[in-house]
Amino acid sequence: MNTLSKSRLAWRCRRGMLELDYLLQNFINTQYEILGPADLKAFQHLLETPDALLLEYLMGRTIPVDPVFCDVIQKIRAAVTY
Repeated sequence: MNTLSKSRLAWRCRRGMLELDYLLQNFINTQYEILGPADLKAFQHLLETPDALLLEYLMGRTIPVDPVFCDVIQKIRAAVTY
């Protein structure tokens, strides 16, 4: 899987839920430049997750089985600004 550019990832961060849009867009806008290739690939793969399950992961209500997802989810949650 090739890593997508920032603009393509930002487009893929647009979801059907406002909460997901906020979390994912904030993450890509603030963290893209400092993410390593492995994190970018994990984030890209995470974006393939259905919205309802992705929201469960990001809200901490469900823990993904894949430890790579756990790491990138933790980074997304840490990047949240209020």
